[in-house]
Amino acid sequence: METDNRSESTTLHSGWGRKFLGFLNWKALLFLCVVVFGLIALQSLRGNTHPALEVANLVTVAVAKVTRENLAETQTFQAEFRPYQEIDLHAKVAGFVQSISVDIGDKVQQGEVLATLEIPELQEDLEKATAVERRNEEEIKLAAAAHDDAHLAFTRISNINKAKPHLIAQQELDTAQARDRTTEAALAAARQGAQVSQAEVKKLKAMLGYCKITAPFSGVITRRFADEGALIQGGVSPSTQAMPLVRLSQNDRLRLIFPVSVSYVSRIAIGEPVEIAIQASGKTISGTICRATKKVDTATRTMEVEVDVPNADLSLIPGIYASVALKLDHREKVLTVPTEALSRQKATTVYVLTQQNEVEERPVTLGLETPDKVEIVAGLHENDLVIIGTRAQVKSGQKVTPKLMEMGKAE
Repeated sequence: METDNRSESTTLHSGWGRKFLGFLNWKALLFLCVVVFGLIALQSLRGNTHPALEVANLVTVAVAKVTRENLAETQTFQAEFRPYQEIDLHAKVAGFVQSISVDIGDKVQQGEVLATLEIPELQEDLEKATAVERRNEEEIKLAAAAHDDAHLAFTRISNINKAKPHLIAQQELDTAQARDRTTEAALAAARQGAQVSQAEVKKLKAMLGYCKITAPFSGVITRRFADEGALIQGGVSPSTQAMPLVRLSQNDRLRLIFPVSVSYVSRIAIGEPVEIAIQASGKTISGTICRATKKVDTATRTMEVEVDVPNADLSLIPGIYASVALKLDHREKVLTVPTEALSRQKATTVYVLTQQNEVEERPVTLGLETPDKVEIVAGLHENDLVIIGTRAQVKSGQKVTPKLMEMGKAE
């Protein structure tokens, strides 16, 4: 009886165990299937989204193309406009200002009378010298007549003495000859006196002409020093401090003068073109170098260079400043990159993008440099893409997304 119960109990336990194990196997199999399908789906999902995620995670960098351009090294100098000619007009003789017909800002023409001086004594001296000249002329006539008579008498006596010797006394012959020589000397003295009086009259007339102050060239009156009635000393007198009447400037043509530092002196050539930027008006005009001092000032270590600038409308005022841009060197059709692409640390390098858009650091050899472009002598090829701007976000070997930037031409 007990044996039957144990057998039945064992049978029941065995059936329940088989059912439990079957349940566990089914659960494990289901879990395993879920895991396998999940991994497959995840792998499939990852396989489908990986390129998009990778592209989205790439850093975008600004790049520029290596191009061929014309480069010019330009140096800017500060310059000042000055009159082409400028003088202070003095009186050659002392006198009072009778009239002055110009004031500052007036335009005058060459030969125009600017002021008149009054010198009463000079007019009196001229009248006296003219009278002496007329008197000397009359004396010449009298001396000439006396000489003619004496010479004629001596000639007649000499002829008779030759025809009939011993007919005329020798004393009479000597007297006639002496009279002839005396009258000849008197005529010569009269003529010399006349020349002296003529020279005096000429001098006084010239001095009287100096009473009119005229413009030696066309220009503008930029300063007036005297008014009517002022006493003016003669400008040629070394013992007095002469005061000028007016200052005259030729402004229809100006000199643009700028100092060139000693490091650029050897590269200055007459006839070289320049670009002139006028700060006051904002205009830019062209010109050429006309002259240079050919000497470096020991105090400033600079050499003065001049450019002639036409100014027919007088729109440019002497004294204003300008900037002169001078091309010191020029290269045709050379490989160039923007200056922002360079790294100047231990060596000069650029970041170049490969065909796979990977960053490559490459050393380069530089040539002519301008403010915004640099000539590449070696290290790059035309149409290569170089990174411009900061390098902090990229490193060599990194894959990036390029964004091409349009850079301005060097010329």
